[in-house]
Amino acid sequence: MHRYFPHTPADEAHMLKAIGADRVEDLFASIPEGCRKPEPLHLPSMSEWELTARAEELAAAMPAAGSAWVGAGNYQHYIPAVVPAIISRSEFCTAYTPYQPEISQGTLQGIFEFQTLIARLTGMEVANASMYDGATALAEAALMACRQTRRHSVAVSMGVHPHYRQVLATYCRAAGIDLAELPLKADGSTDVAPATAGELAGLIVQSPNFFGVIEPLAAQADWIHAGKGLLIAGFTEAMSLGLVASPGSQGADIVAGEGQSFGLSQMYGGPNLGIMATRKAYVRSMPGRLVGQSVDTAGKRAFVLTLSTREQHIRRERAVSNICSNAGLCAMTCAVYLATMGGTGLAHMARLNRDKAAYFKAGLLARGFRPLFDGPTFNEFALEAPEGFAAWRQRLLDERGVLFGLELKEVGYDLPGYLFCVTETRSRADLDAMLEEVAHV
Repeated sequence: MHRYFPHTPADEAHMLKAIGADRVEDLFASIPEGCRKPEPLHLPSMSEWELTARAEELAAAMPAAGSAWVGAGNYQHYIPAVVPAIISRSEFCTAYTPYQPEISQGTLQGIFEFQTLIARLTGMEVANASMYDGATALAEAALMACRQTRRHSVAVSMGVHPHYRQVLATYCRAAGIDLAELPLKADGSTDVAPATAGELAGLIVQSPNFFGVIEPLAAQADWIHAGKGLLIAGFTEAMSLGLVASPGSQGADIVAGEGQSFGLSQMYGGPNLGIMATRKAYVRSMPGRLVGQSVDTAGKRAFVLTLSTREQHIRRERAVSNICSNAGLCAMTCAVYLATMGGTGLAHMARLNRDKAAYFKAGLLARGFRPLFDGPTFNEFALEAPEGFAAWRQRLLDERGVLFGLELKEVGYDLPGYLFCVTETRSRADLDAMLEEVAHV
């Protein structure tokens, strides 16, 4: 098999010298050796049915999604059959950027309805046409707060997802923004005492946070507003918005997070959906697309892209962001899911998540586990495990492919515990069976 590369050895040498690397392999040094494949991929020619059989063989060897008792930013939820049926229609799957409103009314209306649903769900006045994912949405929210307040420092809670904080740190470092991390209290909520509100462009918290704890957003909003800063409320588990008070109703100025829970399957970690909403007063600082409603020359309702403060539309130095697209099909999926569930259905699903997680948590506590934090939680929670749990958990994974909890040290926390998650997909029988298994630790 012949491979074609457009760059000559001289081109490669020039580029490597410019970035301070000796060879191409050095670019992959950050990837653990165990995750690399040193030899070329063996991709034999196969017929369609041979390829299908091989794919089924590989799929059968992988642990099923139902064998993971972990959330940590990506959640297993039921997806009504109507959702994939609708979004698989060609007019949704093949829709392109709606630059020409006269031929893109369907796409524009779909985005507008998505924006409306997100604004209502978050309790905000306006939402954009979606972002790439929750992590970049939260980082863009930090830049937005700095533009709005003309300050250059933000504080982020240690309760924010560690991967989100990594993305945020990258954004802030490139933009010259000072980033301070705030510790957690005994109840798992954010301790703002080490920071000075009057110096911050924004306070970034996540609710429920990485440990599943519900943050006191109203009190945090009062604290940051007293210093003329903005409260940025993030989230990874959007399902919680069906039960807890909306961030907007508690004083949040910008809401940014992940919408994967609304109709998007886990798909080994992607694709995802970034959600961002804000108050109307800050709309001109908001990145991404915004679809507005107007009327055409005949007086009929029409939709158009509006307030396009992106590099594609205005001079680069005036752009609020280089975000130039939205996760269109994922946003449409979210809109279809929310419209299918309705307010009553979403609230019911959220209560199932809360109640089942509470039942399972109580069962674990009765079997020797101890709470890491004592604050209220939604559908995931962090616990210290009894002696012998680590070895038992590893055997469970090796022998049966069941991933029971996420060790907090694996994601950078110096805490002796595990993060567990229970969603509506777990039956009472599932929960009782696992509690019976844990009794043998």
